[in-house]
Amino acid sequence: MYMDDETDGSSNRQGTLAGDAKIRHYQSVLQPSRPSFSNEDRQTFLSLPDPTPFSAFLATTRDHLTRHPYALVGEIGLDRSFRIPEPWTGNPELWSKRDSNLTPGGREGRRLTPFRCSPSHQKKIFRLQLQLAGEMGRAVSVHGVQAHGLVLETMAELWEGCEKEVLSKRERKKRGQDHPAAEAALEADEDTRSENKEVDKSTPYPPRICLHSYSGNVSNFKQYLNPAIPARIFASFSTAINLGDAMDEETPASFEKMIKTVPDHMVLVESDLHTAGEEIDRRLEDIICRICKIKGWSLNDGVERLGKNWRAFAFGDM
Repeated sequence: MYMDDETDGSSNRQGTLAGDAKIRHYQSVLQPSRPSFSNEDRQTFLSLPDPTPFSAFLATTRDHLTRHPYALVGEIGLDRSFRIPEPWTGNPELWSKRDSNLTPGGREGRRLTPFRCSPSHQKKIFRLQLQLAGEMGRAVSVHGVQAHGLVLETMAELWEGCEKEVLSKRERKKRGQDHPAAEAALEADEDTRSENKEVDKSTPYPPRICLHSYSGNVSNFKQYLNPAIPARIFASFSTAINLGDAMDEETPASFEKMIKTVPDHMVLVESDLHTAGEEIDRRLEDIICRICKIKGWSLNDGVERLGKNWRAFAFGDM
């Protein structure tokens, strides 16, 4: 867990918070907020990682991005549903069975506490990560659960004032841009501006954004089709999240409607699994086949299109 750089002066030599200062920090950023906390609550707070200044994390991330020019940022975002698991200290039996190969922090059979990270604290961290991606010219993978409006709001705050000019049909006609030749010249000019922008990679917002395993509804997504948005938007889909692990041939009508809504050049696929191997291949094959069927693409055409979309997202290819 990360904290603002201003603390109450109770940090240790490493800049992290411990003891009562650590408890006060978690009281300030976790919900629900209570006038008093039980011993069990205190033990939950103390079991969490010692809060460290977010500036230190950003510095480390910036160093990683500098050393790895093709690295992306993410997955980052907002999640209103996540709850903190109870501490291991009260679960000696579970601790003895814990798989040390797994990333620390997972639930692994523990009960969930009532505590969630406040949306305001999440937004503050999310915004700083987006700004770093913009500074470094890197694409981001964005996670949003029960917070689709807040995710868009946060990103829109960063590109405010940088929106593309969108002309009405009447205005385009007045400017002589309604003729096919003028349209082609305008598109070429826009392509040139895009290429120049790729050279000057620093922007207040990430240049390319993938809405990872997008779980919003069609109405939510249509807001990303605003032609004034200066970032290139993509949406990825997986059977694990978007289809509830469905592996049969039946595809929900709501999912079909979503895929038909997302423009062809904005669709990406993923497995959303944390392990590599045959299972990832199986999941990717499944989601690709479903999307090809919905879009009316042949399998070869679909794989080619999706590959082109991936290169556009990851590397900024046109």
